[in-house]
Amino acid sequence: MHRYLSLLPLTFIAIFGGISSSHAAPRLNIEITGGVEAAQPIAVVPFGMTDGQNAPVDVAAVISADLARTGKFKPLPVADMLTQPTSREAIDARDWRLLGVNTLVIGQIAPAEGGLRISVVIYDVMRGSELTATELLTSSAGLRHTAHQIADLIYKTLTGQPGVAATRIAYVTASTSGGKQTVSLRVADADGENSQTIVSSGEPILSPAWSPDGQLIAYVSFENQRSAIYIQDLRGGQRVLVASYSGINSAPAFSPDGKRLAMTLSKDGNSEIYVLDLVSRELRRMTDHFGIDTEPAWSPDGQQLIFTSNRGGTPQIYRMPASGGAAERISVEGDYNLCASFAPDGRSIVMVTRINGALRIAVLDLERQLTRLLTNGTLDESPSFAPNGALVIYATTHNGRGVLATVAIEGGSSLRLSQSSGQMREPAWSPPPPVRINDGTEATTGKRWVKVPANAPFSADGNGVVFSQQNERISEMKMLAQEP
Repeated sequence: MHRYLSLLPLTFIAIFGGISSSHAAPRLNIEITGGVEAAQPIAVVPFGMTDGQNAPVDVAAVISADLARTGKFKPLPVADMLTQPTSREAIDARDWRLLGVNTLVIGQIAPAEGGLRISVVIYDVMRGSELTATELLTSSAGLRHTAHQIADLIYKTLTGQPGVAATRIAYVTASTSGGKQTVSLRVADADGENSQTIVSSGEPILSPAWSPDGQLIAYVSFENQRSAIYIQDLRGGQRVLVASYSGINSAPAFSPDGKRLAMTLSKDGNSEIYVLDLVSRELRRMTDHFGIDTEPAWSPDGQQLIFTSNRGGTPQIYRMPASGGAAERISVEGDYNLCASFAPDGRSIVMVTRINGALRIAVLDLERQLTRLLTNGTLDESPSFAPNGALVIYATTHNGRGVLATVAIEGGSSLRLSQSSGQMREPAWSPPPPVRINDGTEATTGKRWVKVPANAPFSADGNGVVFSQQNERISEMKMLAQEP
């Protein structure tokens, strides 16, 4: 359900129950539904273990699957490889030219103090030269995530664009058992693995939105028979109530600096756009119109807000300064446009548009004022850009069930994401993952570099390290736990 419709009168079956804590959830099934005709042939050789042991994760298999899902690469099956080198010295380019391979990836995994060290070489077979080489530190628990990072390194080396294999996806599921409905907010890796249920309820959950550092998710819950906006800390598990006013509390959106949260409230009688300062807790009203204003989204530089409004008679996309001021309509084609968000470069927006009664996903070039359809379904909703701007994930239907799908902005590559039962909706693609350990002494949280003790252990998920410095923003947010 897109957020504009969430403002309309809704009737839900009252099913009482508490909110559950985070736990493992079924993995997503991913089906490649489209690809590029001239996919590049590539070989990712099984990585060698220097101590002779078996790695807990088949790193090469994860990398190959990541590259195959982009639609731009065609990995060579391991069974077709004539040799399996794990060092530069063992590479014979003639073997790979014979197989028609353009690029070769080899690697080794070695024990390191407190974890594992992975060395990777990307080799141009046709030129017979090395493209790049790197080493990464990880843990056994984080090995799969590191494999995704290597896939992104390969993708960027060969295409010039950042990859999204190491990103995550938030989404909402709904299932019914014994006459009772369960709605869950879940987060999974981009390949469908490591799916975790963040919260579950008998009531609707809507509009998940990531913080720019990927550590928090804001969402709307009806768990107390009324809408409220919460922020969930994915690392520590804390949950903070940020808006529970009378009427509508919906459509949260973090600012690019993570310090503010745009939202839709009707506490003053009409649906309007507000911005909440997450530290000072100052709430500022941004719009003042008799029409419905909802679904705010920030520009990448934080200087503008776009939102959906029916002030002109039908839902359209409007833009205004984030500092306040007049709003202008920017959707120029069609009589029904909504649920918009900016591309990472700020040059275009993705939105839902209605064509002959069907809801489809479209992209609007803001400079040229051109709208281009990306999908051809009848009920395509809730679009969200990938952090590299090359893909969009959205909710749709397949064989009568709610599923998720991705489509490439430039066409060609597409995926379908589903689960074994129930409905899926409201997808949100995470921001780029933090840069991993840099020479063992520094790490980054969002855009802020911090010093990390040399002996700091890896986190349980392997995505970072654990050290004593507090997450200052979470500490500040704890004071918001009371109802406004």
